Amino acid sequence: MVKPVYVICFLSACLLGIVGFTDQIGLSATGPTPVHTPAEELGTFRLEPGLQIQLVAAEPMVQDPVVMTFDADGRLWVVEMRGYMRTIDGDGEKEPIGRVSVLEDTNDDGRMDVSTVYLDSLVMPRALALVPDGALVAENEKLWLTQDLDGDLKADTKTLIDAAYAGGALPEHSGNGLWRSMDNWYYNAKSRFRYRRVGANWQRDSTEFRGQWGISHDDQGRLYYNYNWSQLHADLVPPNYLSRNKNHAPTTGIDHGLTVDRRVYPIRATPAVNRGYIPGTLDKEERLLEFTAACSPLVYRGKALPTALQGNVFVCEPSGNLIKRNVVDEQGVLLQAHDPHPGTEFLASTDERFRPVHLTTGPDGALYVADMYKGIMQHKAYMTPYLREQTLARQLDVPINRGRIWRIVPAEWTYTKPAKLANASSADLVGYLSHADGWYRDMAQRLLVERNDSRIAPALTQVIRTGTNQLGRFHALWTLEGLGALQPTLLLALASDKNPLVSSTAIRLLEPFAANDAQVRSSMATTLLTNWATATDKQVLQMALSAQALDQPASHRLLAGILTKHADLPLMRDAILSSVANQEFTFLQRLWQWPTWRTGDPPKQIFMEMLTTAIIHKHDQAEMAALLTLLNVDQKAVGWQHKAVLTALSIQGKMGNPTSVRLAAAPALLARSYLSAAEVAAIGALFDWPGHAGQINLAQKKNPLNSDEQKLFASGRQHYLTTCAGCHGTDGAGLNRFAPPLAGSDWVTGDEKRLALIVLHGIEGPITVAGKTYDAPAILPVMPAHSTMDDAAITAILTYIRNEWGNDAGPVGRRTVGMTRVTSQGRVMPWKAAELTNYVLQANASATSEK
Repeated sequence: MVKPVYVICFLSACLLGIVGFTDQIGLSATGPTPVHTPAEELGTFRLEPGLQIQLVAAEPMVQDPVVMTFDADGRLWVVEMRGYMRTIDGDGEKEPIGRVSVLEDTNDDGRMDVSTVYLDSLVMPRALALVPDGALVAENEKLWLTQDLDGDLKADTKTLIDAAYAGGALPEHSGNGLWRSMDNWYYNAKSRFRYRRVGANWQRDSTEFRGQWGISHDDQGRLYYNYNWSQLHADLVPPNYLSRNKNHAPTTGIDHGLTVDRRVYPIRATPAVNRGYIPGTLDKEERLLEFTAACSPLVYRGKALPTALQGNVFVCEPSGNLIKRNVVDEQGVLLQAHDPHPGTEFLASTDERFRPVHLTTGPDGALYVADMYKGIMQHKAYMTPYLREQTLARQLDVPINRGRIWRIVPAEWTYTKPAKLANASSADLVGYLSHADGWYRDMAQRLLVERNDSRIAPALTQVIRTGTNQLGRFHALWTLEGLGALQPTLLLALASDKNPLVSSTAIRLLEPFAANDAQVRSSMATTLLTNWATATDKQVLQMALSAQALDQPASHRLLAGILTKHADLPLMRDAILSSVANQEFTFLQRLWQWPTWRTGDPPKQIFMEMLTTAIIHKHDQAEMAALLTLLNVDQKAVGWQHKAVLTALSIQGKMGNPTSVRLAAAPALLARSYLSAAEVAAIGALFDWPGHAGQINLAQKKNPLNSDEQKLFASGRQHYLTTCAGCHGTDGAGLNRFAPPLAGSDWVTGDEKRLALIVLHGIEGPITVAGKTYDAPAILPVMPAHSTMDDAAITAILTYIRNEWGNDAGPVGRRTVGMTRVTSQGRVMPWKAAELTNYVLQANASATSEK
């Protein structure tokens, strides 16, 4: 057997400086950079100790690879975006020169030696998913079903599936992915679409918006994705649950940022990045400081790499010529991630044209890297004059149409020909559902579902009932679902299974049966009401999501119990609100009388306010009138529940709702002396009655908000309750041992850029608010960064806190957070108060001098 070309990066080599080595490979930060052959590029890699990197394929066999996946027989399918940035001006982008190729290793030496063009004449192809007898291919902004009818690995038909797949022409901001997940749906990044084959047809469904480029899942089916500026996000709940309640906008669960760590550690100067001219983008050696082109996050579920790497998430950063490794930590229902070796990347190169843009796992368990091997990564639409100058000076516009595929394996690893599954019997595929390697489990499930052979159902049921491999049982359940062969009796028995993943999946899969069968609903309710109090947080979360399938009395009883125990978890609050869609007022009445809810605490106050906000958004006349009646009590009877509901009414009333609720007469509540004039005006704005039209008069405010800003203010309150109220209090007064007050704080009402910097990067004490100094242990030592939140959410929070509790600082500019994020690139530590003040003073002075 011919051994593949490889390089092993031993610990001693990793500790060497690059003086001398720099001269050898040409690391000049100015002037042209060398173009390397595959063998030369191999010598530029620095890899974690104990691993080796091998060349699998290179140009001309493969050119501009952007996506790759293995088929059931171990052939590598590659999407080649050959039209991307062929010149500095992006000429010829619409030319049909892209293709999908199939690479084969015919002599079993671990190197691809045959390339077959499956489909060519494509305009900017960008996504691929293998299906029976062919592939789904996204190109020219559309989604196509292509089929190879004679088995020669060349497409014979091309049928349009969705003309609106991409959602736009810009390659950096168009749909991509086509990732087949555990639930038998195909998910996409930068998109709200998912797809599934139903019989002979393909069905499109809407789902939550996710990520930018690349998507994958972990062993439990949770989806992972990212954005160019934020390296790792994931869904904490299955798709489409939290979007069920149109009266509530969830702020958790989907698009959860796993790490605020944005640092990257290139091993060469990287001046040719789009914002290299902005201070903080590059360090003093001109090396990229933080992610700017994060893409293709892959959860490694193979077994070839060492145990410490299994379950890790790898993220590409082509602008920094590197791949980062993240270790994922589970904390109940939450996920976090961290870099296990800050200062050293999993893989980095001194070759400026090493552009890792996609990762996949092979049937051999190895980690595969698609290297576009290209100088220009930035699309022409975003090419700054600075980057254009750098690109031309460094001759990065040439050459074009190169590309390499690399494989990362242990140092002593020997290539072994993988098993071919395409012609495996269905019985054998059932066995592969319990394989140690995730690639085999996924492939076996896909093939069994595609064969649609219901005769295999008894074997799958046997695995589910008696199998000892919990992941095998999990996959068998979803395989039965894909075959349409699930039985509610099986699922009801599994709902009490000791394994949390199996029981939670069974509860989820019970929902359609419960919706159509009263007996199943009753049995499901009995099981959940019996088990929830002793279940794990993960199981309880699924119970809260699935409660909507129960009859209302049982559902509300279950949710009230869960809420009483878990009200402090924002994700649980959102899950419960998703299950009470259009039942919010009835649920509020139940909680109002629930014994454990007679005494309030901050989490209960937050939920009561969120529940009331959903009632307001529903806009039901009878319910709103009943709510006013419920609140209309003497002052001595006003409790925490009344105050929480009144707060929600007041916040939403400030929006000046143009579709106010019609009442027969003025509500008696508004005559109560314990309501302030501002509260009366805000609440009254929600209603019309004879002689009164709902509107809010904010003329007395120093910095009144317009209608759009009022909506931002109201949205900010919801985000604030989830993200900030746990430390700063629902009333902005601060909480002892947690955080200082926001009401009356100059840090809040002062410079809005300074406030944005605090939220983006965090701040550590001591800090002085309204003349009083706060420090640990009176408050937490550090307020953490919230850089994984998007600009819109942060803008909403800042607008809210600057205009609540007597603060009257006016709206935050819609570009403030985004520009502050850009201009403060490279900041990875929390601010100290004095340091932040000086930074803002210098920045403002610099901005003034430039005018």
